[in-house]
Amino acid sequence: MLEKKEVHYEKVVLVGLITREQSEEKLTEYMDELAFLADTAGAVVDQRFTQRLDRPDPKFFVGSGKLNEILAYVVEHDIDTIIFDDELSPSQLKNIEKVVERKIIDRTQLILDIFAQRAQTSYARTQVELAQYQYLLPRLTRMWTHLERQRGGIGMRGPGETEIETDRRIIRDRITLLKEKLKGIDRQMATQRTNRGALVRVALVGYTNVGKSTLMNVLSKSDVFAEDKLFATLDTTVRKVVIGNLPFLLTDTVGFIRKLPTQLVESFKSTLDEVREADLLIHVVDISHKSFEDHVNSVNEILAEIEVKDKQTVMVFNKIDNFSYTEKDADDLTEKTFENYSLEDWKRTWMAKTDHPTLFISATEKDNLEELRKEIYEQVKIIHTERFPYNNFLFEYYDEEIDEESEPLTEA
Repeated sequence: MLEKKEVHYEKVVLVGLITREQSEEKLTEYMDELAFLADTAGAVVDQRFTQRLDRPDPKFFVGSGKLNEILAYVVEHDIDTIIFDDELSPSQLKNIEKVVERKIIDRTQLILDIFAQRAQTSYARTQVELAQYQYLLPRLTRMWTHLERQRGGIGMRGPGETEIETDRRIIRDRITLLKEKLKGIDRQMATQRTNRGALVRVALVGYTNVGKSTLMNVLSKSDVFAEDKLFATLDTTVRKVVIGNLPFLLTDTVGFIRKLPTQLVESFKSTLDEVREADLLIHVVDISHKSFEDHVNSVNEILAEIEVKDKQTVMVFNKIDNFSYTEKDADDLTEKTFENYSLEDWKRTWMAKTDHPTLFISATEKDNLEELRKEIYEQVKIIHTERFPYNNFLFEYYDEEIDEESEPLTEA
């Protein structure tokens, strides 16, 4: 009988700062997200440390007194790893490691680690590996020997510098090789996009873990992997969908996140190209998340960065079945949930007054999906009509059928 292998979860503490640019409330949201990232990576959060500073300390990120407090805690509680909520500079990383002598990870490295765990295809693994090496290159110290961490002091000073230069050259060569490999794959994917013909392209975009893959499964009747974890899907998935008599291509893309590492934006160029070349974006939002407004803003910032913010968009507020809040102005502070919050209530909220068509759905419970299908159909029809004006009679016929039938629209 095989012995059951005991699973070891790293014990970690989180560290974040309240600054002039980042309020205490904002930090709490970021730390909650950092805890979710740590959980996704397979760690157990033991404690959180916060400090109020005008700006991050250039030497230790936090003040020296706070760092000594963190050191005392990790030694007493046998903590494996310390995770910082912002990207540490190479000198900060080196200085903190000297004092704490524990594994130090910043938010960028944590996200890269999760991407490495989640990458399934050779293409995704290559993208993540490139991002990791680009992050690692400026952070090599004399404590690294051929990319393996070595502890020690005496005897490491002289040849250590030479070893580091060797490692830097190895990494630079590897980065060049990976970039060339990705260029080849990018050309193949660009050819694939060209070979898809003139079908209208629709891309699902949004913050990570908002339900894009679940919605993809419902709309396309496919089996895309979906899980309640951050970055459950890294590989771009494209499916042909037919609503009524109108075919189009639906793409599920990697989720965005606040403070998205610049290395990932560069290495995931082809994934973002799917968004750039889409004719229509479906921006999915998890309305049950308390920070959904920030999520919307973060996604819009990334869309602006890749110059697609003005593209035709449908806003879809998902997870209305999980929505709940306490009305601050109510005398009895009664919790209001979806059970007593009708679709008409949603349509009267400020969220419905965006510059784009806006819908409220639950992909898991399949609430209001019929209205979403009709909206997608109308938007795709507009694009298709502009591209193929001689096919208008098909839509006129189909629209008459919609008016007469009570059956739901179907998709192949």
